[in-house]
Amino acid sequence: MAIARGPTTGPKRRAWTVTARAATLTLLAGLAMAPAPLRAESLEDTLGRNETRVLSAPAPIVSGPTVAEIALDERLERLGYRRVHARPTQPGEYFHGRDTYWFFRRACRASGADHEAELIGLVLEPPAGRVVGRRREGRGPEPIRDEGAVWLEPAVLAESLAGDRAERVRVEFSALPERVWRPVLAAEDARFFSHGGVDPRAMARAALRDLLKGRIVEGGSTITQQLVKNRDLSPKKSLGRKASEAVRALALEEEYDKEEILQAYLNTVYLGHVQGLAIHGLGTAARAYFSRPADELSLAEAAALAAMIQGPNRLSPLEDAAALRGRRDWVLSRMEELGWATADEVARAKAAAVTTRLSPPRSRAPVHLLSWVRDEVARAAREKGEKGPGFLVETTIDPYLQEAAERAVERRLADLRRSHGRLKGSSLTAALVALDARTGAVLAAVGGHPDDPPGSFDRVRAAKRQPGSVVKPFVVLEAIDDCGGRDPLTASSRILDEPLSIALPAGRWEPHNFDDQYLGPVLLREALAESRNVPAVRIARWCGFDATAARFARVGLELPPHPPPAFVLGAVETTPLAMARAFTVFATPGRILEPFPVWRVATSGGRALERWRPRSTKVADPAAAYIVRDLLRTAVEEGTAVGGGIAGVDVAAKTGSSSDLRDAWFAGQAGSVVAVVWVGLDDGGRLGLTGAAAAGPLWRELMTRAVPARPPYAVERADGVVELWVQEKTGLLVRAGRSGARPELYRKGDQPRRERWWRPDAPMSVIE
Repeated sequence: MAIARGPTTGPKRRAWTVTARAATLTLLAGLAMAPAPLRAESLEDTLGRNETRVLSAPAPIVSGPTVAEIALDERLERLGYRRVHARPTQPGEYFHGRDTYWFFRRACRASGADHEAELIGLVLEPPAGRVVGRRREGRGPEPIRDEGAVWLEPAVLAESLAGDRAERVRVEFSALPERVWRPVLAAEDARFFSHGGVDPRAMARAALRDLLKGRIVEGGSTITQQLVKNRDLSPKKSLGRKASEAVRALALEEEYDKEEILQAYLNTVYLGHVQGLAIHGLGTAARAYFSRPADELSLAEAAALAAMIQGPNRLSPLEDAAALRGRRDWVLSRMEELGWATADEVARAKAAAVTTRLSPPRSRAPVHLLSWVRDEVARAAREKGEKGPGFLVETTIDPYLQEAAERAVERRLADLRRSHGRLKGSSLTAALVALDARTGAVLAAVGGHPDDPPGSFDRVRAAKRQPGSVVKPFVVLEAIDDCGGRDPLTASSRILDEPLSIALPAGRWEPHNFDDQYLGPVLLREALAESRNVPAVRIARWCGFDATAARFARVGLELPPHPPPAFVLGAVETTPLAMARAFTVFATPGRILEPFPVWRVATSGGRALERWRPRSTKVADPAAAYIVRDLLRTAVEEGTAVGGGIAGVDVAAKTGSSSDLRDAWFAGQAGSVVAVVWVGLDDGGRLGLTGAAAAGPLWRELMTRAVPARPPYAVERADGVVELWVQEKTGLLVRAGRSGARPELYRKGDQPRRERWWRPDAPMSVIE
């Protein structure tokens, strides 16, 4: 197609002399507030006052894991990086070599600061591709010891806190054919490359029309002015706003090239709604309305999108195709008039019907997590909202893990429906939350099915369900730490596993084991690993139900006043988030970490409005918490949580199944991640599956990806923990390696009696 190319390069000051521009600025400045200072960075990286951007956390890279384990290719591709066949020369490129991995990180804002583009080289150990260090120009390989030394830029999680914007498909102006961007100029600003940000001719024409009509009916705004208005000003029409718009447009053109301004406009212009999601940008609209990339649009399709700018919803092809066609044909005629298209090309384009081929847009924003972020922002800056000045939200989310969690939930729910006919058509759902085991930062959260609409019920924070046996580690924590003021129990304490009946005001209560079998005296380690109910009740009764309830409260598990003893078996209600918070006590060990999904909220100019810091509270002796964590390792290695095991990874976890198998839970820690999964029915119906069967596979799928993808972390043995050998039948300490004995962990000073060689000793007493 032969289109006469207008000027696209050259000095910014094209149409006006310096004197004329200065005069105009002086005139308009008298009517407008001075523009905010401009930053010397990419225009598309700046944040307008009417824009909100939700960012993930930077992804740290450290020595140790392989490129595949940290999913480096996937992470970069998700960020829009392009793979090249040699060392990158431009930001946004990466090269995966055999012994070096290069990526050219873009300029970005991260961790509260602006960072310039940087070429980063990672030294790999073939053949697995293990990261062993960093390569710098003129230096040898250096190990990456500091977690913050090498990282990937944050990803955009959402461009609104409501989650109501379609995922933006950005375009590069240099890659667009003229037939795609020229219609926009024809429709909105034909003299774009000739004026300096404000078009005197258009302003004069608009002023005359406004005068004749007695009101503002035409703005005469250039594309630069429209960009300023959409990003920084209110939509209200007034003389003051128009003056401010003009002043800011002139300043913008002093700071940025025409191509940068036009590209920013093409990537942000509003083009209607599709299936409840706002469409912003030419690339997004091309996908949504015509199912093709922007550079493949025909002249007729590009003209239709350009025509929509005047009234995106009124002229939507989904609402009034005839009205859109009329405006489109005007745009095409205008292109012929300007010499940007031939008569034949315009005639063929006008002959084409306005026919859409919809590709349902999607919002990458995690809907349930976004509601959590929105609540945190509201508390931090109550005066701000979607209609107010824009702001930047820097979250703690790992975008790779968030996406992995969403896909894992989606697959697990589908598998359960496929495998269990009774669940087809049910209200089956799930919730998952993953925390950084060192800080409490939220790495991923899924509060239901990933395809739930914005504003859906967030089961991570709000769904209170019975946790079942997943609370038993806290019963044991009280027993080993304090035991209600009695002599603390140990991992080798002998607990009676026989039928039990307890008199209560409402009658006798007789707890039962899940398998209705009883083993006689069992070690505490075995009782927890096998999740035996009766021993758990006996332990709580021995230490005191009140003391055990107080321990629950200390780790953040709410109980009603005077709870019945069944609370020690999980006959209470709690949320997945509360359970994840409680389980951090075993990763620290001894401290509860406060979960937080946002670490910084800043204004559009970068001023911090609120910061979150990791917070923790000591709730248990570190030695006691460490020993309980070790008991949970046994639950994974040979107990009810065996399905959560991951080859080569130290895992501590516990299953939970509520009464009548209504709720399934799996909670635990591995590496630097604490995660909790709940699976159940929204209507409270019977799931009919245990925690190991329903929630365990989902937990394991996530953690198999999460542990190697996050910085390594090992729970160090707490001070005061000693390893001694104990005879299983008697519970007495014996010499190391003796037959019928095993090594066990104890708090120094709480270990059992030692067997004396000169006479038989009575076994340690059994807790009844």
